[in-house]
Amino acid sequence: MPINTTTTTATITAIDTELEWQETALCAQVGPELFFPAPGSSTSEAKQLCGACEGRVACLEYALANDERFGVWGGLSEKERGRLRRAQNRVGAHAPAPR
Repeated sequence: MPINTTTTTATITAIDTELEWQETALCAQVGPELFFPAPGSSTSEAKQLCGACEGRVACLEYALANDERFGVWGGLSEKERGRLRRAQNRVGAHAPAPR
């Protein structure tokens, strides 16, 4: 069966575009230990760095879309992303159905 190279190329391009924020992300300039601290450790330094990062919103959107369960992404911890996801689901569940 032949491979549909148009679809494959489009998919790769979409992934590249989706991850462009990583090229300028401030987290790429420090070690992962800051964003994936040991249980019970502070995430405040990671969150502070995220707050100054141009890619913060794209990073958070990526983490939510890909169900990232560990570390600080887009300035939010695992628990904070979980709360945000649940809040979004509640709002979506009460939204009127599209016509």
